[in-house]
Amino acid sequence: MSRRLPQLKDQWTKIGPRFLPFADAATDELPLPRLLRLALFQISVGIAVTLITGTLNRVMILELSVPAWLVSIMVALPLLFAPLRALIGHKSDTHKSILGWKRVPYIWFGTIFQFGGLAIMPMAILLMSEGGGPFFLGHMITGLGFLLIGLGLHTTQTAGLALATDLAPQESRPRVVALLYVMLLIGMVIGALGFSWLLADFSHPRLIQVIQGAAVVTIVLNVIALWKQEARNPAATAPDLARPTFYEAWRAFTSTNRTGRLLLAVGLGTLAFSMQDILLEPYGGQVLNLSVSATTLLTALFAGGTLAGFALAAQRLGKNCDPYRYAGLGAVIGVVGFTLVVFSAPLQSAFMFRSATAMIGFGSGLFAVCLLTATMQLAKTTADGRSTNGIALGAWGAVNATAAGLGLAAGGALRDLFTAMGSSGLFGRVITDPAFGYGAVYHLEIGLLFATLIVLGPLVGAQRRATDTTTNRHGFGLAEFPG
Repeated sequence: MSRRLPQLKDQWTKIGPRFLPFADAATDELPLPRLLRLALFQISVGIAVTLITGTLNRVMILELSVPAWLVSIMVALPLLFAPLRALIGHKSDTHKSILGWKRVPYIWFGTIFQFGGLAIMPMAILLMSEGGGPFFLGHMITGLGFLLIGLGLHTTQTAGLALATDLAPQESRPRVVALLYVMLLIGMVIGALGFSWLLADFSHPRLIQVIQGAAVVTIVLNVIALWKQEARNPAATAPDLARPTFYEAWRAFTSTNRTGRLLLAVGLGTLAFSMQDILLEPYGGQVLNLSVSATTLLTALFAGGTLAGFALAAQRLGKNCDPYRYAGLGAVIGVVGFTLVVFSAPLQSAFMFRSATAMIGFGSGLFAVCLLTATMQLAKTTADGRSTNGIALGAWGAVNATAAGLGLAAGGALRDLFTAMGSSGLFGRVITDPAFGYGAVYHLEIGLLFATLIVLGPLVGAQRRATDTTTNRHGFGLAEFPG
């Protein structure tokens, strides 16, 4: 028996990376237990996102009778800090500290902001539900809570992704990125299931307890995630070191047409994939007459497709495949998915609609991870040993989050606008079907994805062309700026 143990161990280690999703993201420098522990900050972010965009959104409108337009503004408040992610990333690149940490302070203060926003939310709910004081006081405190949560989310995620990029070897970074975004989805699922179970017997005291619990969970998860992750290097964070300003660092990062095209592609593609976020389930119910349980299943289909997109991106990019080519593939799959959604209405095909939902999720997941990986390739280490991972990931996060927020808002607004125009007979008596408003938005998304493909075109093969002009010919490396 003792002789067979080494053989069984060897067989198990071969099975793991092959069949367990993202198990091959681990390396000697970043073992799987340490990587999974670091990824806990994405779990806390996912839980907070689910709370503010799902649970509190619904509670404030229905249980607290807050006007929907006011709730929409509050939910959108965290997006105000999205454009600052590039600045946050740059500050974490050039942080001055006698302790020798660059990323840890920003993840920690992001955690504190996130905790603070969740901590003051119960008082705001009490004021809105029980009254007392000026009528607008509860709304003001709620808005402040959303602002703090948004600042914390963007700071934690930007610095956390930069830290993961610092720790991961170059060849494993695509798989690490995919794993981190899988953990974000898992955090959202945990949040959704947990809040649904805890609030099954809804009451205001129970809601307050749930929010307080989410605040504590945020602190606990992020402290565990941070513990002994970043090595202290006082020489790299010495206050007397010369550091570029944000303007100088941004000019250096965006000095090539390649970077501008990449960020434009991120914005257009994210906008295209985000406009349908609040439309798929209403479309299924209003146009295809699906039940509530049937439309709820769409979320699982979309998430499953997204996970499959993450997995394909991690598998292919880990073999040094062109991220721009596979991002374009994700956009093409999105075009096919939106086309099937449009055709599912006249055909009254629920199967086609469900298949299209999974395809859109697959395309969006593949697109997001590939372009995030491409952005990471643009980061470099300067002559003085300073990493630019923070500003690169911050730029991607700023464009991605801003475009996602705009797409979410524009999708519902444009659907209502086109539906009202069609119902009024502006386009003739034929176009009065409820599907018209949805279809107009889906056609716009298809157009945006074609525009994304046009922007991506010149970038396909850029990594190989850049590599061929250098002496670096060993695997998945950092893309060089073209001369």
